[in-house]
Amino acid sequence: MTTETHQLDETDAKAAVTGADATRYFKEKEKSGGAVDPERVSTVAGAALKALHDVIREHDVTYDEYDALKAWLIRVGEDGEWPLFLDVFVEHVVEETVNKERNGTKGSIEGPFYVPGSPNLGAEGTLPQRDDEPGTPLDFGGVVESEDGTPLAGAVVELWHADDLGFYSQFAPALPEWNLRGSFTTGEDGRFLAHTVQPAPYQIPHDGATGALIAAAGWHAWRPAHLHLKVTAQDHQTITTQLYFEGGEYLDSDIASATKPELILAPTPKADETGVEVTYDFTLAKA
Repeated sequence: MTTETHQLDETDAKAAVTGADATRYFKEKEKSGGAVDPERVSTVAGAALKALHDVIREHDVTYDEYDALKAWLIRVGEDGEWPLFLDVFVEHVVEETVNKERNGTKGSIEGPFYVPGSPNLGAEGTLPQRDDEPGTPLDFGGVVESEDGTPLAGAVVELWHADDLGFYSQFAPALPEWNLRGSFTTGEDGRFLAHTVQPAPYQIPHDGATGALIAAAGWHAWRPAHLHLKVTAQDHQTITTQLYFEGGEYLDSDIASATKPELILAPTPKADETGVEVTYDFTLAKA
């Protein structure tokens, strides 16, 4: 009698593992964070608690509902899903507030799946991918420029995205470490060009605490297909954003509320019929 051993693949990704990975990367990021002013803590935390108290009063929250909330909050921590929950439901408002006065390219959320240190591929290159990487080939490029239109040589464009099944490397099993993650350094003309594949829409990890809230509220867990980008240049403000695809599903009902009309791409077929191509130029505000 033999027992078959299941070989893990990306579709075996679980919220608990994804949450643990996101928490680990956030803790590394947090080490470089600055100290928080106690007066700001008092002001913001006090306002947040007051808002919660107002909700309880307005909606006559019962003890059963309060106990359910406590149990759910405990589960979010146990599942390691605070980075996921906050990035999905809160970050878009923080991003909107932080960038409301800035000029140049519109920002969007970073999300929980960013990993620093991706391979640098020069001004043009192919994102690391499997030999049989599924999906429509996509050429994505553009120019990084300053507010006055001056091309920015040496700007770094970090690019990462989900694969054709909606999974991210380092957050799902069996994917190569840097699959569909890479950095580009613009040439003297400010240009870069990435060869990759078009990502798919995906459901955020929803078999844990965050998914329990989504199901209880009758929401869906889908995000539209998108590219993540972080663009950095000397003496300019870094921009973190996402680019979406015209006509894509869930553009109007993104669970993370992160889509913006200025961030919609419209790829066209390549002349050699080997995929699609699109350009998008980034304008960075002076620091």
